[in-house]
Amino acid sequence: MIKTPALNAKLTLLALAISAFGIGSTEFISVGLLPLITNDFGISLSTAGLTVSIYALGVTIGAPLLTALTSRLSRKNVLLLVMLLFIAGNLLAALAPTFSTLLIGRIISALAHGVFMSIASVIAAEVVEPNKRASAIAFMFTGLTLATVTGVPLGTFIGQVTDWRMSFIFIVVIGLIGLISNALLVPSNLSKGEPVSIRDIGEVLSNLRMLLILFITAIGYGGVFVVYTYVSPILEQYMGYSPRAIVIILVVYGICVAIGNTLGGHFANNNPLRAIFFIFIGLALSLLGINFFLQSHIVGLIMILIMGLFMFMNVPGLQLYAVQLSEEYVPSAITMASALNISAFNIGIFLGSYLGGLIIHHHSLVQTPIYGFLMVLLAAFVTLIWQFLDKNKK
Repeated sequence: MIKTPALNAKLTLLALAISAFGIGSTEFISVGLLPLITNDFGISLSTAGLTVSIYALGVTIGAPLLTALTSRLSRKNVLLLVMLLFIAGNLLAALAPTFSTLLIGRIISALAHGVFMSIASVIAAEVVEPNKRASAIAFMFTGLTLATVTGVPLGTFIGQVTDWRMSFIFIVVIGLIGLISNALLVPSNLSKGEPVSIRDIGEVLSNLRMLLILFITAIGYGGVFVVYTYVSPILEQYMGYSPRAIVIILVVYGICVAIGNTLGGHFANNNPLRAIFFIFIGLALSLLGINFFLQSHIVGLIMILIMGLFMFMNVPGLQLYAVQLSEEYVPSAITMASALNISAFNIGIFLGSYLGGLIIHHHSLVQTPIYGFLMVLLAAFVTLIWQFLDKNKK
């Protein structure tokens, strides 16, 4: 733990949360804009879904590689640089003349996302007491959850009223606010941290426990995106909600996500692995509920909101457990372990959204919830076996 006055620690966490809000807004903005992008470029729904999966792939690649390349810079300088990159990527997306250009803009924004989230998790965990680390990471991730409450629905509404390109201009403005908040609220005397090498990737991936937490993160977190990526067409085509009603639903959904994230941080503070298992079970059951009530106007919506409650609940615990495992088994590569777990989250988003697109293309939108359920159930099963083996060793 870094010896940081309580007020300074809170301001640091606030700056990280504000920046995460901007990044979270752009990560999921496509979810509400898929119908508009589909119509504008004359592409299929599964192709438009690439705006989510390609973004996740960019984060996956960018998190470990750019973390290594920027490890010798001060953390504040890195934060400022990644926010500039983030702004540039979203500006390109807003001005994109073709769908391919839009995807390039998404990749540029994603590279910034990967670096930011990896170092922000480390900073958040270091500036508070050890028994509050999961809560600190949860507070930082509150920026992402608030993005689902306000950023994504507002961006969707702007796109519906004007044009989807204006939604990305809206994200650029949020990015500028994030840049200013980092410049003003993050102290300049933050340490550079330990130098990170590309070789650290091999050190982390050669450890079985680290591989296991990365697998659980990717499969468990990714399962929800088989459904969430296409939640707007599900709500419109099968549950009978209008585009304007969907904006309101996305706001309520975001509130559920924010509540779940906060609860998840609290649950994971003392025994993250046990919390991870029970949260996976809750998420799996909500996806199964969507499968059974997909065409129910009321019950189907309730199931989607329950999915929102569990969607981010595991994020603090998974990230904290990855850091704890790296401290014990690969102490020389903690920053890279954090970066790779951020990659694992986004491998999950890529797998989930891409799998959802394949299911829609080859089968039907109706079948997406059951595939998401099976992914999360697999993660829960592996977590249960892990718990059982750990107890036997003790």
